[in-house]
Amino acid sequence: MVEKNVSHITKIHLLGLQTPHSITFLIFFLFLLIYCVTICGNFLIIALVYYSKSLHSPMYFFLSQLSLSDILLVTNILPNTLHTVLMKGITISFSDCITQFYFFGVSEGLECFLLTVMCYDRYVAICKPLHYSLTMNFQLCWVLIITCWVLSFLVVLILTLPVSQLYFCGPDIINHFFCDLDPILQLSCSDASNVLLEVTLMAVINVVIPFFTIIISYVYIIITIFKIPSITGRQKVFSTCSSHLTVVCIYYGSIVCVYLVPRRGQSGDITKFLSLLYTVVTPLMNPIIYSLRNKDLKKAVNKINNNKIII
Repeated sequence: MVEKNVSHITKIHLLGLQTPHSITFLIFFLFLLIYCVTICGNFLIIALVYYSKSLHSPMYFFLSQLSLSDILLVTNILPNTLHTVLMKGITISFSDCITQFYFFGVSEGLECFLLTVMCYDRYVAICKPLHYSLTMNFQLCWVLIITCWVLSFLVVLILTLPVSQLYFCGPDIINHFFCDLDPILQLSCSDASNVLLEVTLMAVINVVIPFFTIIISYVYIIITIFKIPSITGRQKVFSTCSSHLTVVCIYYGSIVCVYLVPRRGQSGDITKFLSLLYTVVTPLMNPIIYSLRNKDLKKAVNKINNNKIII
């Protein structure tokens, strides 16, 4: 029971990264540079996929949606982070905090679903190449993408609504650079057992099922690759999914470090650093990994550059 004289908090004070004053501007410009590069890199992939006919395939269509998800994530997280770095913390309304958590959850869930869909695309292309064009048709691609977006918004909404109904009596301080679920629940005076049960269920839907689907798909992919007689053939086939596999390892590796590694004895600074991996580093690395490791994207960029030179 919550005492009647304890008021419901309406403001949240985000402490941010709490960097030393001597390097405040250096950290600020570093994050600003990361934000600009992330936005430009992901928009470049979206533009390349849209305008280059050679990239009009399911794999690159899904990649453009992944870039859109990354833009949503960094736009939700980094502007406030930049503010907290300069001001050594900011005060936001409780509703804004819940809204940030919602869109953070949507973008993270969407990333999980999209990586799973992209893995299925690679599975069909490598394990069932003769059926690829028939299976991964235009209609199915759109159905998969719409399903990913709708599931992301609905699943996180089902979790966010009960969280917003809890009673929050403080303290009104969150020692983080964004409103994540665990710091929000620490402010609650209500019994959050039902919410934690929903969190587990949503985590299974958003993270666990996609993760195991990806693992099973790659087991079949690797088995198929090893059946190829020539080493050159194996390398050529593996190169078509190496970028996706790299992104999956970075993304799920950082999530495991943050949410599955026990936090007992773990300082707030370590938690913040690990959170940076999947909120800031992953959206930055995705376009870089795909650009550096993908010949089709390189050819599309070179073609655009050559056309500009001719003009």
